[in-house]
Amino acid sequence: MHSSNETIIDLLRHGEPLGGNEVFRGRTDDPLTETGWQQMHSTVSDHAHWDNIITSPALRCAKFAEALSERLSIPVNHSKQLWEIDLGEWDGKLFSDIQQSYPDHFAQLWQDPVNNTPPGGEPLPEFQQRILTEWDQLQKKNKGRHVLVIAHGGTIRIIIGHILGMPLESLLKLELPYAGISRIRSYSDKTTTSSSLVFHAGSL
Repeated sequence: MHSSNETIIDLLRHGEPLGGNEVFRGRTDDPLTETGWQQMHSTVSDHAHWDNIITSPALRCAKFAEALSERLSIPVNHSKQLWEIDLGEWDGKLFSDIQQSYPDHFAQLWQDPVNNTPPGGEPLPEFQQRILTEWDQLQKKNKGRHVLVIAHGGTIRIIIGHILGMPLESLLKLELPYAGISRIRSYSDKTTTSSSLVFHAGSL
């Protein structure tokens, strides 16, 4: 139980998708592997206290969200704004191929992701704005509730970085494992809202 002015949002990254860590994956819609399903089941375990589930429409998020919704008999909503960053022409390609074909641009991306975007991709500041706009709406719509958000590594990094006051260029330093979960508690009164990161772990 939690007070009516407390909102709890659990951020769950999807499990291992087809292709694993070898693919530069943003909008590429790979499904979960069997290991990925097992990772997510292990993380949520027998937890059943969520009021609802909100998920990215990507297969690696939505299929598990829908299965969990049915098992727990709680509603699930799809939010296209929670999609991972669009990596443009590099999306879906192997890291090794990109590094070999675009060595300078690839190195610049990791050194300064704010000012270096894959060809045709979504600039990091625009991605941040998209995610934080949705995050603000998500908190307002679910005030006083306990919800589960199933999304992507980039999406969750943006939210956690915002809560912790991290500069945008530092977000790649946050390591988020497959099926890792983070809990955000927000407290509201009539004039202000404050949020804190309670934990970041592999299971509840």
